[in-house]
Amino acid sequence: HVYRVLFFIHLLYFSCDLSGKVIFITGGSRGIGRSIALRAARDGANVVIAAKTSEPHPKLPGTIYSVAEEVEKAGGKALPCVVDIRYEHEIQEAVDRAVKVFGGIDILINNASAISLTKTAATSMKSYDLMNSVNARGTFLCSKLCIPFLRKSENPHILTLSPPLNLNPKWFANHLAYTIAKYGMSMCVLGMACELRPIGIAVNALWPRTAIYTAATKMIGGGESFAAQCRHPEIMSDAAHVILTRPAKDPTCTGNFFIDEDVLRGAGETDFDKYAVKLGNPLAPDFFLDDEAQTTETEVGDPTSPTIDSIFVQLEKMLSEDIVRSVGAAFHFTLTGVQPGAWFIDLRTGKGRVGKANGDSTEFDCRFEMTSEAFAKMFEGKLMPSKAFMSGEMHVDGDVFSAIKLEKLLRKMVK
Repeated sequence: HVYRVLFFIHLLYFSCDLSGKVIFITGGSRGIGRSIALRAARDGANVVIAAKTSEPHPKLPGTIYSVAEEVEKAGGKALPCVVDIRYEHEIQEAVDRAVKVFGGIDILINNASAISLTKTAATSMKSYDLMNSVNARGTFLCSKLCIPFLRKSENPHILTLSPPLNLNPKWFANHLAYTIAKYGMSMCVLGMACELRPIGIAVNALWPRTAIYTAATKMIGGGESFAAQCRHPEIMSDAAHVILTRPAKDPTCTGNFFIDEDVLRGAGETDFDKYAVKLGNPLAPDFFLDDEAQTTETEVGDPTSPTIDSIFVQLEKMLSEDIVRSVGAAFHFTLTGVQPGAWFIDLRTGKGRVGKANGDSTEFDCRFEMTSEAFAKMFEGKLMPSKAFMSGEMHVDGDVFSAIKLEKLLRKMVK
């Protein structure tokens, strides 16, 4: 009974806040990393912002110095460090500075990540190497260099922003190189949790249930229609706070692949509307999380759905010079499933045209691959292209900005 009481007191002690804790965050100059830094700062934490961005980006707000200012204003202390986690000496220098300035390291957040959603033939080895160097190797290396100091902490945590290891083939088929790199981060979690459990370092992963809207997401083609299906980064930082304030030596607090919404529900949170970019809109699921009900419906097919032929007849009736001026792109669709075939929508000249496609698809600005059932659901307004893409039901190759314009066109059609 005495040990139970002591453990309960220990749990209460560590579940208060992050005041005085030293938190080393990779990729902390914007997005989710920045949000985690500011949430910790409100507790009075010491935050090491380890990222590449020291000069303002022409399209992306935020540098390590601007975030450092925000951390200080929020009540924390900040140490901005210019770090490219592909290079061991840069990480080591930042770790040494953190220990010298703040006296140690209590928490490591492996947030830095690179992404390229391309199929195998379209993935350059430069892109492949970048993703694996930053994601898998960077996570391993940062963890390795922080472990000697984490083991001296009273409540040491490593939290990696990576997904559960979902072996559904659809998460490999459309972006194999990215999946390999991202799952490399998750395998670090799996292995290190077991390896470091005896010395009391908790190692966990955190992943969002829905798409998270950040400045980087916006830059790579996520327009207003996609933003409306996302949540703000604060849902991830609030979930991270719950995890990081738990006692690392609690046997249930290591080796987990946490989902942000589940963590917060478990902590008693009931208001998730506050995280929505646009209240009342359906939310797009993030990568690597299966939607079983949706998958089953797609596989079985809906006999009441319109035929692909009738959809394109309807599309042709709606074309106009105004639509061509606003879109200005051509799209190729490779459909599988119940109604397989290849189709196109050309909105580059005149009033535009549609029809069955023949020959090379590379002449088109954007190419889509999906089942005919998924395409029919998009036409009926039951499935937006961005959600189909995020859930793995649709693969997009080519100009992403053109794909966003097509989504706007579909929204007009179903009104």
